Amino acid sequence: MLTSISIYLHLDLRTVGDMGELPSTLPIFLLPDIPLTLETLWIILPYSAAVAAVGLLESLMTASIVDELTDTSSDKNRECIGQGVANVVTGFFGGMGGCAMIGQSIININSGGRGRLSGITAALCLLSFIVFASDLIEMIPVAALVGVMFMVVVGTFAWSSLRILHKIPRSDALVLVLVSAVTVFTDLAIAVAVGVIVSALVFAWQNARRIYSETSVDEQEVKTYRLHGPLFFGSVRSFQDQFVPSEDPDEVVIDFRNSRVCDHSGIDAVSNLTERYLTLGKKLRLKYLSAECRLLLDNAGSMIEVNVIEDPRYKVAVDELA
Repeated sequence: MLTSISIYLHLDLRTVGDMGELPSTLPIFLLPDIPLTLETLWIILPYSAAVAAVGLLESLMTASIVDELTDTSSDKNRECIGQGVANVVTGFFGGMGGCAMIGQSIININSGGRGRLSGITAALCLLSFIVFASDLIEMIPVAALVGVMFMVVVGTFAWSSLRILHKIPRSDALVLVLVSAVTVFTDLAIAVAVGVIVSALVFAWQNARRIYSETSVDEQEVKTYRLHGPLFFGSVRSFQDQFVPSEDPDEVVIDFRNSRVCDHSGIDAVSNLTERYLTLGKKLRLKYLSAECRLLLDNAGSMIEVNVIEDPRYKVAVDELA
């Protein structure tokens, strides 16, 4: 309607044709006329990696939304592989890389489309419009397309997330707001990277505070520390605060039944603790510790007795396994 009004009233509006001339023929196969050197690759790589990341993210989000709306399950690996192959091929025909579009997919579903034929039909219709009706498309005002994009944004934004913002943990709310803001001011790839980093830091901080120990002393004056929670770089300080070697008896047992050593920092913390007990001439036994950790406790010496029989055979990521 806006297009008809602007044409009838001869309004001076910026149109699609003012932004460039649409092709009127089918694309032809053409090899890029660029030097195939390593220098060219380094120029293209940052932009291509960012575009590929954004394309994959939007395609995966679109697939998830479509699965939810249609109550189906799609093969997302196949979708990503197909998208990558198509983007490589389209480059030889002068085309631009693309991905699944959330707005168009939702409009397609709301119009009754359920199968892949609906997507193929939309693509063929779009191709026909560009090739055979390019003169008409060039007359569409850009303002009309802006209005369409606003309606797509309004229709695709998860407004329900605003209603539950005060009901979810503050860390999740922070990630949600931060990712949304970074997406608006930069792009989706950077926003996802920021969200993953912040979520990882929050996860590490929360798990660092979950480590604690329960102590008991038996008839033989043997003190047992039953450790709970993961032992990794973030919880090393909390782990060390659980022990006071100078106040412990001559024989101490650390039970790792409900704990796991997750990285090399955790192994190093155990090694340092054994050295503290060794300096005081006290005997320390480590139970339910992995074989990989025991091999790295080179500072424990003969004063450490490790219960091998009760130790499970779970794996720990260490430098020796790389």
